[in-house]
Amino acid sequence: MSRAFFQPFYHFFILLTMFIFMICIFFTPIFIGKYEIHFISPNKLTISSQGFAWPTPGYTTITSYYGKRISPTAGASNFHKGIDIGAPEGSLMIAIIDGLITFTGFLGGGGYTITLTHENMKITYCHVSPNYIVKEGDYVKQGQIIAKVGPKYVEGVVGNQYTDETGRPTNGATTGPHLHLGIRIDENYVDPLSLYLTYEQ
Repeated sequence: MSRAFFQPFYHFFILLTMFIFMICIFFTPIFIGKYEIHFISPNKLTISSQGFAWPTPGYTTITSYYGKRISPTAGASNFHKGIDIGAPEGSLMIAIIDGLITFTGFLGGGGYTITLTHENMKITYCHVSPNYIVKEGDYVKQGQIIAKVGPKYVEGVVGNQYTDETGRPTNGATTGPHLHLGIRIDENYVDPLSLYLTYEQ
C-alpha cells in the first residue's frame, strides 16, 4: 500500500493525540483533586501510649469534658457523652486510628457528623463541615484528614430543630465551631480521654 493511503490516518492520529493531551491537562487535576488523600505529617501527630492520634492537630483545648455538666445551649445534654475540643472553623480533623467510615450525615444535636468504626469501637466526629472529605465505605488510615471543623450556622437542613438565641439554625446543638469527639466501645459511651492518658511525639 502507498504512503498516501496512511497519510489521512496519520493526521487523524496526531489530532486525536493532541485532543487526549489537552483533556489530560485541563481535567485530570479535577479528577485527582476530588479523590486526593491527604495525611498529617507523622512528625506532627500526637500519639497516645494506647496508639491513638489526637484528632485536631494543633488544637488541644478541651472546652467541655465527658460527664455531667450544665447544658450550654438548648437541646444539649446535661450528661456530655464525649469531649469538646475548641478549634476555628476550617481546622483539620484526622482519623485517630485506621478504620471504616460508616456514617456521614446530619445527626440531630451532633449536627453534621462522621463516624469512623474500628473493630468494636465507633468514633464520632460532630459539628463538622458539610463539605465532606470522606464518604461512607471509605477505609481511612491513622493521620488521614477526614473532615474540617464546621461552621456554627447551617442553612437549609431539613428537620434541623437547633437554633441560637437569634433564631438562626445551627450545626446541631452548638454555641460555636468545635469538634465534639464521642467514643463508643461495644455501643457504650466512654470518656475519650481514656484513650489519651499519656502521649508520645
